[in-house]
Order: sequence, then C-alpha cells, then structure tokens
Amino acid sequence: MSLRFGLQARFLLAMGVALLVVLALLALLLQRQSTMQSEVDVLGREAMQSMAADALGRRGEATVEQLADSLTNPLYYSDLDAIGIIVRAASRQPDVAYVLVYGVDGKIVHDGSYDIAAYGQVMNDPLARAAVASDRLLTQWSPQVMDVSEAISIGNQRIGGVRVGFSLAEIRANEERAAGNLNNRLLELGRRHMGWFVALLAALVAVSVVVVWYVQRTLVKPIRQLADAANAIGTGDYDAKHLVSDRQDEVGDLVRAFSDMNDSIARHDRDVRRMAYTDALTGLTNRLAFRESLDHRLMMLRGAGRQLAVLFADIDDFKRVNDTLGHEAGDEVLLQFANRIRSVVERMGGDESLLARFGGDEFVILIQEGDVRASATRLAEALVKELGQPLVVEGRQVFLGTSIGITLFPEDASGATALMKNGDIAMYQAKVAGKNCYRFYSRAMEQAVERRVHMEQELRGAWERGELSLVYQPIFRVADSRIVGAEALLRWQHPEMGSIAPSVFIDVAEQSGLIESIGPRVLRAACTAAARWPTGSGMDEAPFVAVNVSPRQLRSGDLPEEVASCLRDTGLPAQRLHLELTETAVISDEAHASALLAKLHRTGVKVWLDDFGTGFSGLSHLRRVPVDGVKIDRSFIADMQRDPDDLALTTAIIAMAHSLGITVVAEGVEKEAQFDILRARGCDLAQGYWMGYPMSAAEFALLLV
Repeated sequence: MSLRFGLQARFLLAMGVALLVVLALLALLLQRQSTMQSEVDVLGREAMQSMAADALGRRGEATVEQLADSLTNPLYYSDLDAIGIIVRAASRQPDVAYVLVYGVDGKIVHDGSYDIAAYGQVMNDPLARAAVASDRLLTQWSPQVMDVSEAISIGNQRIGGVRVGFSLAEIRANEERAAGNLNNRLLELGRRHMGWFVALLAALVAVSVVVVWYVQRTLVKPIRQLADAANAIGTGDYDAKHLVSDRQDEVGDLVRAFSDMNDSIARHDRDVRRMAYTDALTGLTNRLAFRESLDHRLMMLRGAGRQLAVLFADIDDFKRVNDTLGHEAGDEVLLQFANRIRSVVERMGGDESLLARFGGDEFVILIQEGDVRASATRLAEALVKELGQPLVVEGRQVFLGTSIGITLFPEDASGATALMKNGDIAMYQAKVAGKNCYRFYSRAMEQAVERRVHMEQELRGAWERGELSLVYQPIFRVADSRIVGAEALLRWQHPEMGSIAPSVFIDVAEQSGLIESIGPRVLRAACTAAARWPTGSGMDEAPFVAVNVSPRQLRSGDLPEEVASCLRDTGLPAQRLHLELTETAVISDEAHASALLAKLHRTGVKVWLDDFGTGFSGLSHLRRVPVDGVKIDRSFIADMQRDPDDLALTTAIIAMAHSLGITVVAEGVEKEAQFDILRARGCDLAQGYWMGYPMSAAEFALLLV
C-alpha cells in the first residue's frame, strides 16, 4: 500500500517554508528599524501630549478663574450685555471652541452670540451634568475639547457657573507635525539600511509567488470549480457539467463526493417537485399546479380571441361513504372516480386538456380546443353518464354520481380566481338541481347563491328568535274518517321576508347542515305537544304524531339515542311517535339504515317511508328494511283520476304493502273523489287539504275532544 502525499501535508510544508522566510525577514526588520521607530514615536507622542495637556490645563484653569471673577457681578444682576462683552472677548482666543454662562439650574444664560439663541436651554452635552454639579474648578476631557468649568458664587450663595471649551484640534495638529518630523528623521535612518531590505524583500516575493502558484494549482482552482458548481445547484441548475477528478488526495475525494451529492440533490428535487405539484392519492395534478397552469394559459389567451372552459366535478354524497364504510373505502372511491374521469378526459378532452384533483371529492378539468362550449357539454354529459355507473367497494355496490359546474373564458370571467369561483357556483347549482347533472355558469346563478347564503345566515338562530314554529296536519283513518294522528310540519315566518316555503328553507337547512340542530328541536317540540293531546274514551287509540327526519340525522347514527332521550323527557309513549324518512335516504345505504331502524323498532317507535314511489326502489327494499308504513307520494294521488298508470301504481303499492303487513298512508288528498278511490282500494290512512289543513297544536287538540 503506497502512501499518498496529501493536501494537508503539502500545505503544511509550503506554509512552514514561508513561515521560516517571513520570520527571518521580520527578525531583521524588527531588529534594525521597527522597534526603534515605534518606541521613539510612542514616547515622543506621549511626551508631547503630556506637555500640551499640562499647558492647556493650566491656561484653561486660569482663564476660567478669571472669567468667573469677571462674571460674578454681571451674572448676579442679570446684566446680559456685560456678560456678552466678557464672553465674546474670551471666545476670540484662537483655540476656544465655546464659552457658556449658565444658571444654577443648568440652563444657558449666555453663549456669546448677540441674539443669545440658546438662552434658557438646558445644556445636554455629555460634560454638562458634571459641570453643573461641581462647586469647584473642574476640568473634563472629550475627544474634541477640554472643558473647564467653575461655579460662580457670591458669598456662600451659588448663582451659576461658566464653562470654556478649548478645541484639541490645534494641539493634535501640533502633535501630528511633531510626529511627522520625527517619522521623517526615522525614514532617513531607514533609507541607510535599504540595501538590506531590498535583498530580503526580493527573496520574500520570490517565495510568495511560488507558494501562491502552488496553492492556486493544487487547492484554489478545484475549490473555485466546486463553488461554481454549488452556485449552479443553488439556482436550480442540476444539469451542469459534473466535476471529475483522478487525484488521490482530499481534493479528489471532495470532488467525487460533491458529484455524488449533486446527483442526489437532483433526484430529491425531482421528487419534491412531483410531490408539490401532484396529488398524493390519485397521481393527478393538484390545486397548486392547476392554478399555475391556468394563470399561464389565460395570459397566453388574452387578446388571442380563443376560449377556455373549466369544469368543476364534485362527487355526490361522498361523505356518506366515509361515514358508513370508512375513509379507506372513501380513498378507494376517489381512486376509481379519478381513473374514470381520466379515461373520459383523455378520450374527449383534447391534447391540451388538464385534469386535477383540488382535494376532497372535487376534480377540475380544463379544455381549450375547438368550440369549448360544445366540447364542455359533450365532456360533461359523458362524465355524468360514466360516473353515474355503480362502483364496487369492499364487495358492495355504491351509487354516487357527480355534479358538474362549467364556466367559460372570457365569456364568464377574465381572471383565474373569478373563473374558479364561477365554476364552483355552477357546480353548486347542479347539486341544487338534483345532483348527477351539469350546469353552465350564469350571472343569475351568482345572485341565487347570494340569496341562498343570505337565507342560510337568517336561518341561523331563527329557532331562538321564535321565527320557526310547528303546525300539525290531521291524519285520518280512511275506513271511518276518524282522526288517528297528525304530521308535524315546520314553518318559517321571517319578519322581513314573510312566510318562506318549507321546500325552500328545508333544502337550505339540509345543504348547510343546519338541519342537524333544527331536527332534534322539531322532534322534541312535536313530542311535547303530542304528550298534551287528549286521549279521551271516545277514541279507540291515542293519537300519534309523525315527525320528518332528515337524511343527515339518519347518517349521523345518533337518531335512536335522540329519540329515546326525547321520549323519556316528554313522557310520550313510543308507539305514539312515527318517524318519517325519505325513501332515497333509506335505500342509499340499506345496511346502515336497517341497523338504525332496528334500534328504533326495539323502542316501540314506528317508521314510515315518505314520498314512496319517487325513489325508484323496488318492493324488495321493503322486505330488507324494517318499516311500519309507506306514504304514497302526492304526485300519484293528484293524477290517479286522470292517469290510469298512476291509479294502477297506487293500487299496486297498497296491495304490495298489505301483503307485507305494512300500513299505507296517502298524502295530498284534496278531493272527495280521491278519498273515495283510496277507500275502495283499501288504503289505511290519508291526509290532505280536503280533510284538514295544517293547524296549531292547540287547534288540533280541540279536534280530538
């Protein structure tokens, strides 16, 4: 194994030689000139400074004492003219910087000027405090002046003082001149030994050149190359020429290590960029990258007369997947949706299309080829159709669908922020329109959103303000037209907007989540009212109250506990409470709904399916979901006299439900003929305006007497 002559050894050797040469030169220089010159210079300056200081001090003290005596009477009588004459006379001395006469409070009485501009001002220079406080002759030094002060007194009474500042500039100038003369003499002495210095200096220069060349070749040049490469990396240029070295010393090791580090940083940078601009779950472009691309494209399209479309696609009812199947299943749904959207966009979006996931269950698509409105329409229709197909997650079929909002540039907006806002508004309107559809943005949409937001704000706290109330619509037994119960209906009377239709504000409450706080209050209020209804002997059974339950309340999983608590607190028997759930809320997740309904059944509460027939559910659902009754939707009752299909469907529902032991309720009965048909078909219960309008709890109680 051969020993290598490393960089450290080379540098130490070169520095050792240079150090020996420098030491020899310094020894000669210090011996022959430097020591003597510095010592003489220092001693000379000290002697001159001491002499000058002593002389200036004695002169200053004499001057101030004389001024103090001269100023005693004028100061006592406040004779400013006399003080000014004395002060100006003293100020004319060539090295006097200032003369200040001050009172016992330290304020200036006279500064030698004719207008006494500083009169009455407090002396605030660094030497003033000590001068005012001293009652004897005081000499102070600063870098610029020698300040001599003395108190002025009459008897034992001090009436002020005087300060004289002597400039040190003249003294220093004299010192410098003297020192210069001394240095000139020393230089003359040094020239006599110049021959010695020249020879030694030439040797030093020669050695220095050799050392510099050697260090430059073996150390500085490689380090500069490394620095240049590091600067390139700092600017993000990882493709710069890699350094290569075959040296077998520390510099060679450093160059090779630096090249390896450059490769590692380049790989890491690519990974970071991929993570920063890519959605981790789906591998799609993320919000940041999409926004940058959108800004760039808008900048290129401005003034070019070309269009661009942005489609916002949001999965319908995605929260239900996370709540019922878990977040892992939710991630699987997102992956399947992303793959389906990617497939459709690649097939129909064009070469310049861009697909991104904005987070959660929201995807955004950008297209800009051809007639973008027509292309966006075709793409949205294909997405709605494709994403409406069932997904298989954990062995179960899940039906979700998507709502899509479309906005155009420059028709709807010229900026990226406005476009994204408009697309979000259009997507929201697609959800309001029934979900699993698409809508183009319009100005009217934005106004509708603003109205909806305003209504949501007003709805918050409406219960506390007493604006929300319950009315009760009687429910009759068809066979004998006797009242058996009532449905609790929520009403909103706004002080400014007046009476607001339930179809409007209930939807707002559902979309905003306010129904989760309003629903339990409605349940408790209805149970409280029903517990007070009379249950006289003329009635074969106590009247029940039917309360509508929101799908959000059903999904939360707390409904059985809320119902049990409400019945316990109000004292209402469980069999007198009927809960009405929409058909779509139940069949959207039969397993979850069945478990909750089973808990409710064990308490004795009855469950009805509301709006039955509109959810496209088959009769098989009624066998799998434990319900006690179904309410035929009013749309079938309204047309069954004219439409044979509605009559046939109504008849089939009654027969089917009875075969399963389920009670049938018809809602929306507004004509006697409708009631007669329902009686003939064997319908169990009915409600509607022909039979009874919604009324207050007190009015309904009177009907029961």
